[in-house]
Amino acid sequence: MDDSVILTMKQINMTFPGVKALNNVDFSLKRGEIHALMGENGAGKSTLIKVLTGVHTMDSGEIYLQGQDTMVINHSPKEAQENGISTVYQEVNLCPNISVAENVFVGRQPLTRFRAVKWKEMNARAKKILQSVGLQDLDVTKPLGDYSVAIQQMVAIARAVDIQCKVLILDEPTSSLDEHEVEKLFSVMRKLKEKGVGIIFVTHFLEQVYEVCDCITVLRNGDLVGRYAISELPRVKLVAKMLGHDFNDLASLRNLDAKKLNNEESVILKAVGLGHAGTIHPFDLTISKGEVIGLTGLLGSGRSELARALYAADHPDKGALHFKGIHLKAKDPIDSMKAGMGFLPEDRKEESIISDLSVRENMVIALQAKTGIFKLLPLAKQNELALQFIKALNIKTPSPETLVKQLSGGNQQKVILGRWLITNPDFLILDEPTRGIDVGTKTEIQKLIIKLAQSGMTIMFISSEIDEMLRTVNRLCVLRDGLKAGELVNDNLDRHQVMAAIAGDQ
Repeated sequence: MDDSVILTMKQINMTFPGVKALNNVDFSLKRGEIHALMGENGAGKSTLIKVLTGVHTMDSGEIYLQGQDTMVINHSPKEAQENGISTVYQEVNLCPNISVAENVFVGRQPLTRFRAVKWKEMNARAKKILQSVGLQDLDVTKPLGDYSVAIQQMVAIARAVDIQCKVLILDEPTSSLDEHEVEKLFSVMRKLKEKGVGIIFVTHFLEQVYEVCDCITVLRNGDLVGRYAISELPRVKLVAKMLGHDFNDLASLRNLDAKKLNNEESVILKAVGLGHAGTIHPFDLTISKGEVIGLTGLLGSGRSELARALYAADHPDKGALHFKGIHLKAKDPIDSMKAGMGFLPEDRKEESIISDLSVRENMVIALQAKTGIFKLLPLAKQNELALQFIKALNIKTPSPETLVKQLSGGNQQKVILGRWLITNPDFLILDEPTRGIDVGTKTEIQKLIIKLAQSGMTIMFISSEIDEMLRTVNRLCVLRDGLKAGELVNDNLDRHQVMAAIAGDQ
């Protein structure tokens, strides 16, 4: 056996009710290797990781660590850590109500002989650990929940790095990070690589794979497609292997479809001096029916805050909002919904998914709220709507009655998108709707956005991926430090022009 191999997984099988999640999958990882694990949502990536880390018990297969002949089966993430495997999952699984330092050291706090926590020592050590991932100015005594999702993600990574691991698993770690924070993370990854740590990197950002990874393993529908050196697999071939067919027209979506959009119809939304103290400065914004308007800016620029102010998720304290020609005084999101708006928020886990409800229940809940609790939707109607949008959005689920928590992250996202499409809104706000979704599904959603706009729906689209917005939107609203800094018409724009506008370059 190759001494450089620190992890070998052979013939891994895993079945959920009605779904073969993994089918005889092989995977291996070498010391000092950054190994991308790629595939569409539902391909089996997260399941393979959870089998390795003891979250799921595999049906059959073999796992070996450090080239040893003795098979290893982890029965819990804690046992996996003890065996040298640390994981940072796609959703931040830390405790927002306790301090940053406590999160870094949870389960392994420095204690006195009387079992009391050494707070001063723990805080000092936590500060030093966070400096290694570029968070040198963080107050480690504050509750973690006081910080943004991006900071929480970096704290989770710092915790995993500090545990002396041989294998580090990063499951969509960059989904909440801006470009500067991504570069910080890559710097940390490269340092760990030099120390001999093997890194499994799960991401849907192709550019990041080719920037930092050494090799790629591709899964599709629970099957192993193959393992490839990064230099031997051009991007177009990677996409084809992930999807199972050629896919060469991704970059031409907007050119083929978006120009057909009719933006000359009557104004559907007009904000005048609208603002929310502490989050977004007063701004003016006019949006036409059938338009796809994008919000762009660095993380913390105010993209989500502007959207939340429009929807009354954060109640504006300045200015006025006119919707469909009427002065809208929405006190709560339900008022905005009844007026004809829909809002898919950024944080799927905290603000959208109701994990213990079925796919059907998650999909119809917004329409039920809009209709009113005293006018219950008949079960037959619920099933009809759920099945219609499961098919339309190609949601991979054994049944509408499957618990939504049993679906992959990308399919959960499509369930929430279906929830709002069922309400047939006039104005739909999509905040990072493609985060954590594979390239094929991203394209499906982009095409759907264009199709909805062509049918007359108005859409606000927020994405961290500038290229994605350039393919999809008609107009870009640029935000910077809570200010609406300007607007760009998406006609022959390129990402360099957008980046200059975001940075404030003239």
